[in-house]
Amino acid sequence: MTPYAELSTAVLQALKQKLLARYTAFQEKNLTLDMTRGKPSPEQLDLAMGMLNGDINRTYRSHSGVDCRNYGGLDGINEAKTLFAEYLEVADNEILVGDSASLKMMHDTIMGALVYGVVDSEQPWGKLDEIKFLCPSPGYDRHFAICQYLGISMLTIRMDADGPDMDMVEELVAADETIKGIWCVPKYSNPTGITYSDKVVDRLASMPAKAGDFRIFCDNAYAVHHLSDVHDPLKNMLSACKEAGNPDRIFLFGSTSKISFAGSGVAIMAASRRNMEFILDKMQFQTIGPNKLNQLRHVLFFKNLSGIETHMKKHAAILKPKFDAVLDVLDNELGGSDIASWSRPNGGYFISIDTLGGCARDVIKKAAEAGVKLTPAGATFPYGKDPEDRNIRIAPSFPSVADVRKAMELVAICIQLVSIDKLLGQP
Repeated sequence: MTPYAELSTAVLQALKQKLLARYTAFQEKNLTLDMTRGKPSPEQLDLAMGMLNGDINRTYRSHSGVDCRNYGGLDGINEAKTLFAEYLEVADNEILVGDSASLKMMHDTIMGALVYGVVDSEQPWGKLDEIKFLCPSPGYDRHFAICQYLGISMLTIRMDADGPDMDMVEELVAADETIKGIWCVPKYSNPTGITYSDKVVDRLASMPAKAGDFRIFCDNAYAVHHLSDVHDPLKNMLSACKEAGNPDRIFLFGSTSKISFAGSGVAIMAASRRNMEFILDKMQFQTIGPNKLNQLRHVLFFKNLSGIETHMKKHAAILKPKFDAVLDVLDNELGGSDIASWSRPNGGYFISIDTLGGCARDVIKKAAEAGVKLTPAGATFPYGKDPEDRNIRIAPSFPSVADVRKAMELVAICIQLVSIDKLLGQP
């Protein structure tokens, strides 16, 4: 395909008319397809129904004899801690297992820092005139929403092919003591699908920070969410921080939200033992303990990390055809046009598209008018503002393969229409 910028005005106008006819045909189909969020499909949720049936559902004592129906166990049952410590590659005493939402754990950890500080803080973060977080972008909109809700200033950091722009990160963190944290989704990042390189992990772990209580908020949401037998490796971030002499620098989070049940899984948090003791000391006033029966069901169902990995291959068998459909349509419709580029992730839940500058918002609006809802423009950046108005997050997990293909054909048509108008100088 000839790059669209090299086509004559007459050819672009003729192409636009053909695309408008296809777009009108889509409008007449009265589609109602929603690709706004990375929700597991019903078929994926069905994969874990076994933990609600038979002996698993009737068992209430853990292997060590704990009656999981009763109070107690602030940091989770031992069997769950052992299982998910292996999952996050930490020690059993560096982890707590809680209820379903790791996002709540992240929110509560920041709230705790605002009220009490963290283990190295001279005073609570909330008593400072201003605190800031670094936000690699495009990134996860719910991370940014926590900061905005709590009044934390956000600084946008460009994402490179192997992680955040570390030159910028290091320069800012070394110079500004009001920068207290950075958000990271280090494996199959939301939405770009990239995995941090060993070099990026080492630089995050070892970089000088003017704030002695600077923290990495590491959301390892997609640790085992591979799409095939090709797996991206991720260096152990807690180990890297220990080796760099900054063992308390990182908080790790994860969950089974996209492994078992999105609304009824378990969430996990890991950090240095010193961090964990500080957090658990405050948690005793917040809860008498998590849902241990749910933790036990997860342990009995998965048994070990190998069981989780086997289970995730079943997820991949459902997800990969949907990702392949997205990429197939984009390649066929837009390949060689030079009006968009897109990621080809080995795992995770999203594909990221970058349009020509100033086009994403119009593409999303146009797609919605023909029945396909996408993540709002700008959502993958702090304050909902994509400075170049280019990024579109595609979430193909929930619809069927056939519906994904329909939706992406429409999205590709919209990208072409909006891009042609831009090239022709038309509003």
